[in-house]
Amino acid sequence: MTDDDLLRYSRHLLLDEIGIEGQQRLLDSRALVIGAGGLGSPVALYLASAGVGTITLLDHDTVSLTNLQRQIAHDMASLGQPKVASAAARMAALNPAVRVRALPQQADAALLDAEVPLADVVIDCTDNFATRHLVNAACVRHARPLVSGAAIGFDGQISVYDSRTGTQPCYACLFPPESGFEDVACSTMGVFAPLVGIVGSLQAAEALKLLAGIGEPLAGRLLMLDGRRMQWSEIGLQRDPGCSVCGHHHPA
Repeated sequence: MTDDDLLRYSRHLLLDEIGIEGQQRLLDSRALVIGAGGLGSPVALYLASAGVGTITLLDHDTVSLTNLQRQIAHDMASLGQPKVASAAARMAALNPAVRVRALPQQADAALLDAEVPLADVVIDCTDNFATRHLVNAACVRHARPLVSGAAIGFDGQISVYDSRTGTQPCYACLFPPESGFEDVACSTMGVFAPLVGIVGSLQAAEALKLLAGIGEPLAGRLLMLDGRRMQWSEIGLQRDPGCSVCGHHHPA
């Protein structure tokens, strides 16, 4: 760690739970952020500011004017650009020491099988069930912890799905892919601008905790936010031994 690093990350170093060893783990770590929109913006910026060594951004979309109401990694100069390129530029301006890999591609099974094993943590910032299930299945296959968040209207949720031990539920335990959940898009339902910032910031916090090896992750718990009342609720999650995704990897 250089003198500049000691100064830049001094507020982390002052925390007993992180210190020099925890910060070094962040500098040596690799994160995969899938989605560079409302949730992905605060995730990408906080991971970069915290010094996560390599951050891979995966998103096939481009920046539009409707994004700027809530996607804080982008601005007017980014209109028409790939979201990953726009976010990568903001991250580099914030912390040029961080290596950012910008992949303007659709997250499919083949690409996830190539990228997920390279990451120490995966953060799902997407907005549809199909992609979330692809991401979850890849994390189960390659034994990587998954930080998943969602936000629509005034409602948000976040959890950590860590199937490495075989005792914690995966995303499919809670939302079975065969159940046919319907997507609700913010383009038709709307989304309260700060809500994605709240949920995305929590996703960044959970990812940093996992990478630094501190605290207690949200594995086995689902946090839900009612933004109208600004009230949190929590439910416990149980692994489904018959899960069509993790049940094959960790039989009961």
